[in-house]
Amino acid sequence: MPEAHHRPPHSHPTHRRPALVAVAHGSRDPRALRTVSALLERVRELRPGLDVRLGHIELNEPLLADTLAGLRGAPAVLVPLLLSRGYHVKHDLPQAAAAAPGGGADIRIARPLGPHPLLVEALCSRLAEAGWCDADGSSRSTGVVLASAGSRDPESAEDTRRMAEMLGERLGGVPVVAAYASALAPTVPAAVRALTARGRHRIAVASYFAAPGLFATSSAAAAPWIAADPLGTHPALARLLLHRYDEARTRPYALREQELSAA
Repeated sequence: MPEAHHRPPHSHPTHRRPALVAVAHGSRDPRALRTVSALLERVRELRPGLDVRLGHIELNEPLLADTLAGLRGAPAVLVPLLLSRGYHVKHDLPQAAAAAPGGGADIRIARPLGPHPLLVEALCSRLAEAGWCDADGSSRSTGVVLASAGSRDPESAEDTRRMAEMLGERLGGVPVVAAYASALAPTVPAAVRALTARGRHRIAVASYFAAPGLFATSSAAAAPWIAADPLGTHPALARLLLHRYDEARTRPYALREQELSAA
């Protein structure tokens, strides 16, 4: 019997693995594309031989439709560089997959990145880089605003609030308030005022953004104490992209959403 028939399970040739297509929103800030590109280099280093590509929903090239066309119907997993459920994950990605060559039959869609403990790891690391120390976790004067983009989808807000809870637990019980740069209340300045009214005068802003951009910049400007950088190229984010990729190979997010819609 030829040797190839004895190949162990899960040891398929590299070229048979679905491509990982990271889907970024897109931004007019040139730092965003540079940051996402550097993040994907980290992903390639962690998984040598994996075909890792980038597609944008809007504003930047390559656009997702062009990236999928370039695959020529080859299998792929779309991994959204988005931190919560929302319109882009639920509608834009499935529509792009359906419009791809082959009708998306070999395209799976991963879950959004958050909420997840690896994001907590990255958020804490960024706060520490900005000046947060262990003693701040036990101080009654400190508080944190978790600044995010915001979405009118209630599940998106639910995901962000859950991340705020997880971050507060990791920081030792410090109050963490989810705030939004658009679409929802409270805004970052309003969240700062709310924490101040509770006697919290050392307030940090944790940047719950995948890359630099207008929302991240405006949120940081509202920090009365320290403001963390966006998640960017943090190693935990690269590991999370691969985790979502692996997860989707057995249970694509798109199918779960369709089941929920039909329920």
